Amino acid sequence: MDRYRDMQIFQTLSRQPSLAAAARCLGISGPTVIRAIDRLETRLRVQLLERSTRGIRLTEAGARFMADCSRILDGVSAAEASAQGAHAQAEGNLRVFFPFLFSRYVMAPLLADYLERYPGVRMFAHYHDHYPNLNEDGLDVAVLVGELPGSSLIARPVGHVRNIVCASPGYLETHGEPLQPEALKRHRLVASQAYSDGVQWDFLASSIKARARLGCTTVQGAINAAVQGAGLIRCLSYPVHEHLANGELRRVLQAHEPPPLPVHVIYREGRNASMRVRSFVDFTVAALREHPAFHPLRA
Repeated sequence: MDRYRDMQIFQTLSRQPSLAAAARCLGISGPTVIRAIDRLETRLRVQLLERSTRGIRLTEAGARFMADCSRILDGVSAAEASAQGAHAQAEGNLRVFFPFLFSRYVMAPLLADYLERYPGVRMFAHYHDHYPNLNEDGLDVAVLVGELPGSSLIARPVGHVRNIVCASPGYLETHGEPLQPEALKRHRLVASQAYSDGVQWDFLASSIKARARLGCTTVQGAINAAVQGAGLIRCLSYPVHEHLANGELRRVLQAHEPPPLPVHVIYREGRNASMRVRSFVDFTVAALREHPAFHPLRA
């Protein structure tokens, strides 16, 4: 059995909860799986897996090796598919994940364009404001905002967003512009927690706690209220980029903003799904890098 096959077995094992599950998935025996991992660990002189009564998990070295294995194995698959002209035949089910407000402000037109280009793909889009586990949740691709947790997944950067404070020009003309975070305590604040009258907003060198004048159950509700002059909101920059561009909202306290947050497209490199996954990743990365919501904000 050659190194290539051992890498295939390791890739499958890293995505299964147990040795037995990996063996069933591959159609081979458990001892065959164990021997393949032993060969890899002996050759590399590092431990790739930690085994316990609760199952298996990758070591830090195993996670790095898994990422490299995936790139190599999928590169071979892509080369074979390209030679066969299969890239244009991306098809099958694709499960993707996005932050909640991506639906309205970013992804809806992009998804329509992708599905028009690849009619053989059937897509299931999940929107939620949490970090998913692609393996446990059965997802193929995700867009994540913020620093990434350590994993063996492939991540491609597309831009940055910021946590900003903004209000309508009308509100700022009437109530004045806060010049320091502490001044927010004297202003009307709009929160996206409907059942709490308090907010805690973190800034570059400070954090303020204050009473909110209005609480909304959603970020979108808070944005709508701010556009109408209800007060100051704090949110990520991408859902308000159009309001900032057309003057409906104005950004304040820029010098006190925390550092920008990276935005990545992350994905699992599975050989069986590589054409539809790669087509969607390439399409999404290119589109988001061109999208104004992920470019540096103008002062």
